[in-house]
Amino acid sequence: MVLTLEIIFLGISLLFLISIIANKFSERLGVPALLIFLVVGMLAGSEGPGGIPFDDPAIAQTIGVIALAYILFSGGLDTRWEQIQPVLWPGIALSTVGVVLTAVLLGAFAVLVLGLSPLTGFLLGAVVSSTDAAAVFSVLRMARARLQGNLRPFLEFESGSNDPMAVFLTTGIIALILTPGSSVLALIPMFVQQMVVGGLLGYGLGRFVVFLINRLKLESEGLYPVLSLSMVLLTYGLTATVGGNGFIAVYVAGLVMGNSIVVYKKSLIRFHDGIAWLMQIVMFLALGLLVFPSELVPVIVPGVLTAFFLILVARPVAVLLTLLPWKMPMNEKALVSWVGLRGAVPIILATYPLVAGVPDADMIFNIVFFIVLVSALVHGTSIPSVARWLGLAAPLQEKRKLSREFDVDPDTPSELIELVIPPDAPAVGKQVVDLGLPKGALIILMQKGDERFVPGGSTVIEAGDTLLLLTTDDLVENVRARFSSEGESNDTFRSRAG
Repeated sequence: MVLTLEIIFLGISLLFLISIIANKFSERLGVPALLIFLVVGMLAGSEGPGGIPFDDPAIAQTIGVIALAYILFSGGLDTRWEQIQPVLWPGIALSTVGVVLTAVLLGAFAVLVLGLSPLTGFLLGAVVSSTDAAAVFSVLRMARARLQGNLRPFLEFESGSNDPMAVFLTTGIIALILTPGSSVLALIPMFVQQMVVGGLLGYGLGRFVVFLINRLKLESEGLYPVLSLSMVLLTYGLTATVGGNGFIAVYVAGLVMGNSIVVYKKSLIRFHDGIAWLMQIVMFLALGLLVFPSELVPVIVPGVLTAFFLILVARPVAVLLTLLPWKMPMNEKALVSWVGLRGAVPIILATYPLVAGVPDADMIFNIVFFIVLVSALVHGTSIPSVARWLGLAAPLQEKRKLSREFDVDPDTPSELIELVIPPDAPAVGKQVVDLGLPKGALIILMQKGDERFVPGGSTVIEAGDTLLLLTTDDLVENVRARFSSEGESNDTFRSRAG
């Protein structure tokens, strides 16, 4: 068959559709989306029914880097500063010291048990040393994996910020392998430069994006997502060009933008969430296409041994040692140890030795791919159960029903509050006109059962109703108090700052 442009488009669209539909079933089965996407890519590859010939690690690496940049930006954009502030320092420690300890422990295992040379063994450890942002974001943001307290933002912050250290270790060890006689000490100033420049440029460019979006006043709303898309690539490219780490820069830029007042912020968050899903599909499909299943067979035994050493020894020991300075309960440390999802990042990093021509690069790639498959099956399917067993699963919350399609003017101190009326709230049984809402607070939408409408003064408030109110920052607590039962925690309510 001659591959025409039309047939290529048809094949790409079918792969996307299959991945999206399969992801729907993966949520019901409790299987991570990354595993589905990888399997679809493998089936579409040259040794699968699809028969698509693809054996170019450089292209796969490029796709992976671009995709990961957008995924990290989206993760930062959807992360609230007030959530990560309490876990900032332990998160930074785990994303740096924890990554190094994981790499060292796994490297030592590879040398002593697998018989690899020291540098090759520690290269394998470096490649799989970080948790995967795409995998962690997708699993933890599913309702079935709700966690108590600050555990979710802590784990998401770790996964979003530990990739730079893994990239640095991987590229540094490759340089040591390819340049015999070079000193490990030469990597220290390189690390400091990458982290500092990446963090500073990420913050500065994040502030610049906010300024640009708010001040340009573009004629078409559709141009704002295009602007933010271009700024992600600009942030990564500029930072990497001047010697910084592009991954940490885009994550910090997203974090800055997500915690600032920005025009059309809600639509931009939704847009980048969609882009992140698209990037996940493209990235995992490309990496799945790169794998030849027949080459995985010889590494089954070393792959299983390495995967379970990583899951049961390297990750837990690294977490426990890194978090010693912080008084975190042991059950929380145990859960953090278990949420060590490996995904696309280790596979992307495993293409670096292939592209650089490092000895035993093929074996490293296949072992890493096998580790990712095991991690996806073991970690991805068990996190909700482990959280419940450790007593750390939080009650499920309904998703916002009414505020998803609303934005408020960023130049005003306005806030949208969406809340569900509890059965014992004093507002139950009252008409809207009798609620005594302060001036400046207005119920703009209401849902009773499946019916949504704008309430009138005579509308009666009932238990289970969902209200969307527009108010000002200084009236938020006053408004909440009128609908909450005495002693009720603020967790019952869901609010969104404009």
